Amino acid sequence: ANFNNKMNYHMKLYHVLGLFAVLCFMKAASAMEVRVGGSSGWTVPTTFSYNEWAEKNRFQVGDSLLFVYNSDKDSVYQVTKEDYDQCNTAKPIKKHNDGHTTIRFYESGAHYFISGNYENCQKNEKMVVKVMAYRGSSNAASSSRYLSSIGGVGAFVASFLLLHIA
Repeated sequence: ANFNNKMNYHMKLYHVLGLFAVLCFMKAASAMEVRVGGSSGWTVPTTFSYNEWAEKNRFQVGDSLLFVYNSDKDSVYQVTKEDYDQCNTAKPIKKHNDGHTTIRFYESGAHYFISGNYENCQKNEKMVVKVMAYRGSSNAASSSRYLSSIGGVGAFVASFLLLHIA
């Protein structure tokens, strides 16, 4: 009888851990990475507008942008709305200049990007990305942090283990 109890415990534990793994993978698989500017990458636009491009995509918490550019001549700055409007490169929130920059969205709302090259920004190498709350969420405030949602799944699994397996 003791052997059967241990087997039942282990089987339940494996089922719960499997469910937890599936839920984590579902969250990770639903996020997408999009290359800014397509094959042209992050450069002074000649035939398109970055803002028009961004409006055609639906970005959500957990998604990321890939900026590909010539790091000798350009960069990506995350800035405030005011600095975006004025192409102000003096005080960016974050500065990226590695030529291959991935930016993941952890919060919903508007995110502002400009070229670190002032002249390029003046030629519309800038973009506003509107990020919605995490997929499937009905409460934007509670889902503004992507990573905390995974922690919530972990808390659920832990409480399930404590209540149903012991």
